[in-house]
Amino acid sequence: MHPTYADVKAAADRIAGHIRPVVLAPADPDTIPTGGELWLALEHMQHTGTFKARGAMNFTLAHRERGDLPKVGVTIASGGNAGVACAWAATKVGSAATVFLPSTAPTVKVARLQALGAQVMSGGPTYADAAADCARYAETTGALRSHAYDDPYIAAGAGTLLEEIVTQLPSLDTVVVSVGGAGLFTGIATAAAHHGVRVVAVEPENCRAFNAALAAGHPVDVTLDSIAADALGATRVSEMSLTAAAAADTHSILVTDAQIIAARQHLWDTRRLAVEHAAATALAALTSGAYLPRPSERIAVIICGANTDPSDLVPSR
Repeated sequence: MHPTYADVKAAADRIAGHIRPVVLAPADPDTIPTGGELWLALEHMQHTGTFKARGAMNFTLAHRERGDLPKVGVTIASGGNAGVACAWAATKVGSAATVFLPSTAPTVKVARLQALGAQVMSGGPTYADAAADCARYAETTGALRSHAYDDPYIAAGAGTLLEEIVTQLPSLDTVVVSVGGAGLFTGIATAAAHHGVRVVAVEPENCRAFNAALAAGHPVDVTLDSIAADALGATRVSEMSLTAAAAADTHSILVTDAQIIAARQHLWDTRRLAVEHAAATALAALTSGAYLPRPSERIAVIICGANTDPSDLVPSR
């Protein structure tokens, strides 16, 4: 089932008071190559360090309202960030979370999960391996299975981010967003279609499940080889993301790992923002020139997450 704009509005009402409103900051004029106006949506300052707190809270509260949140709690497979958000949301309603991670998950995300009291389980090397283990666990224990991106409540919760951005920037033309499994994209595009906002979906060139799905006309499996794969490493996107893409003015952009690294370093050098490579992927579309704005285009780029080890950021001289 694909979330509607009404679902995004319902999610905004449901999670109000539970999440931090997004902060918008104007970017330096030299960040974009052809003029225009650029704003940074600093969602990396959200609870749990990513936008995923929105969807997780909407999912958890909605299921509690429906009376189908079991005593055993919630389970999810995740590259890390969705699991952290799921565990955080579960603690807010007095429930428990069991999170299945691929064996390649960054230690910083494992540590955050453990600090939240989640039961952390490891699958194989990919998200798909962890998802298979999670499905078996849910069937055996009766735990409520959440999903990192392919769930209407998760996507609708993510879409509340654009509602907040448009409230602050009512003349917004374009939103730029990193895409992995496309849950954030689905919610953003659903709200963007209502407001007449263009959506620029940005992926690493070797981690391009959404771009490949658009080309094929349906979700397809892709291989993953990117520095941002720990957060954007879905082997295929959801069906509902293509429905959302068809309804919105959607543009798919690919960037290289080198461009992602440069954009991440740019945020550190100019703003002292230590963000994930996944968060820098959206900005890389602009700093690299892969997306060229119109001279008067008003753009918001979503800085989506900060669960990263900053030790590889080069100190400014």
